[in-house]
Amino acid sequence: MTFSVRHVERDGGVACLRLTGELDLSTAPELSAAIDRLTAAGETRVLLDLTDLTFCDSTGMAVFVRGDNRAAAEGGWLRLTGASGRVERVLRVTGLADVLRYEPEAVDPASRSAS
Repeated sequence: MTFSVRHVERDGGVACLRLTGELDLSTAPELSAAIDRLTAAGETRVLLDLTDLTFCDSTGMAVFVRGDNRAAAEGGWLRLTGASGRVERVLRVTGLADVLRYEPEAVDPASRSAS
């Protein structure tokens, strides 16, 4: 399965990227570049919608953490939503579900405390 990153318009000053397919060593640079473009453009609150992500390895998880660190350096954050199956399990087992304030349903993260 191929991987794609698509910017989705969202209200509330949150940049949303919808991920589809498999996020691994070969596709992680595409996500990293998309996050870098958003933060370089001044977007500091980034939501990654993982609803259609079917696989994510440690390289993909590292991109999530790096993206959060980059957004945090600018006073923002990166959040995850919509994961299921193996992707959700990896988020929970690694502790990233807590660190990145993962929410299973696509809610507006701006409505929760971002600190």
